[in-house]
Amino acid sequence: MSDQPQFAITIDQHKYLPEGGREVHAIVSVESSGGGAAATQQPAAEVIIIDTSGSMSYPETKLHAAIAAAQAAIDALRDGVYFAVVSGSNTASMVFPQQAQLVQADAATRHHAKQAVGRLRASGGTAIGSWLRLADQLFDPFQHGIRHAILLTDGKNQHETDAELDAVLYRCADRFVCDCRGIGTDWEVAELRKVANALLGGVGLVADPKDLVADFRAMTEAAMGKAVADVALRVWTPQTAKVRFVKQVLPTVQDLTGRRVDSAPQAGDYPLGAWGAESRDYHVCIEVPPGDVGKELRAGWIKLVVPGPPGQEAQVLATGNVLVSWTDDVALSTKINARVAHYTGQAELTDVIQQGLQARKDGDLDTATARLGRAVQLAEEAGNDAITALLRKVVDVEDAATGTVRLKRNVDKADEMSLDTQSTKTVRTRKGEG
Repeated sequence: MSDQPQFAITIDQHKYLPEGGREVHAIVSVESSGGGAAATQQPAAEVIIIDTSGSMSYPETKLHAAIAAAQAAIDALRDGVYFAVVSGSNTASMVFPQQAQLVQADAATRHHAKQAVGRLRASGGTAIGSWLRLADQLFDPFQHGIRHAILLTDGKNQHETDAELDAVLYRCADRFVCDCRGIGTDWEVAELRKVANALLGGVGLVADPKDLVADFRAMTEAAMGKAVADVALRVWTPQTAKVRFVKQVLPTVQDLTGRRVDSAPQAGDYPLGAWGAESRDYHVCIEVPPGDVGKELRAGWIKLVVPGPPGQEAQVLATGNVLVSWTDDVALSTKINARVAHYTGQAELTDVIQQGLQARKDGDLDTATARLGRAVQLAEEAGNDAITALLRKVVDVEDAATGTVRLKRNVDKADEMSLDTQSTKTVRTRKGEG
């Protein structure tokens, strides 16, 4: 179909290894363009999950903002999209419709849904797994279209065990995408990030309730712009090779290695979720047995695929090759691909920010200073100005180039949480590069 998005894969790598070298690194850039009309024809389902635990009424502005944001999201649904609104506390319950099912969006259902949302009241506790379980039940009959959920909470997951939440996340993985938002500063970033990562979504802090409406509208509009569901990166390797890791590195860092599903002999699929017109970058590392000097081979065959109808092969949207060649030319074998180095640094940046903030929370100020100092250095090298600005709210920078910093004594909790939630966000180029 001409209105389907066009996909392209570009492989950026330095293929030369020294004698005895084993690790091949490549940046796989995936871009989709066009297909705007396809998004409006693609079957889509949206579930909006609103935390209505008792703490949402302290202060009352949180619940009022959540109601207004959910209503804005409902308005942003296009006609024909299947949707539902769920209320979450110790348990999950239907807000609209009353039965546990999705209904199609039109003027009447939007109106009734917004009325139902307007009647929400806050009471009870927080059990996020039960909320997601109900969302999964709602999406169950709808496994072949775009499936997206928004989850808003203001607190910690105190009314179920970690094991209960993990079991639900395992069940829901690859069944729908969920973007998570925390309102206020009484929720755990690591906890909500775990949910978002498992469900291939993003996590964000909404420190000021008045910003929630625009955020919900933007998330819903982005979901409405998706045109292809259940895209996967298929990586084939030779019989004696193995994939060390597959990580998304743009627009955010997300490790997909553990998500592999074997799809054919020597090939595995890594889920990428739904796509509209956008581009993302992936870092693929493959281990190969050492070859003779002068030998060149295909270390990996990368395909972008979507599932075909039952009983049929997956549709291939684009392909690319990862090559490897052995050389005794030291200048050639020690050269490092600039984009591989750039994204390796930004993946480290994500790790050291999260480690530094955790050390600060644990009272280990030496480790916190060292990690956050390294973060300042890496952010400066990468030209990641947004992260640099957030780091400067947590540390006083004495020398960015060497990562010499001092921890600030009094840090606004919202600033700390903002740095934590934004820590996975990356930029494509270093300063001075095109």
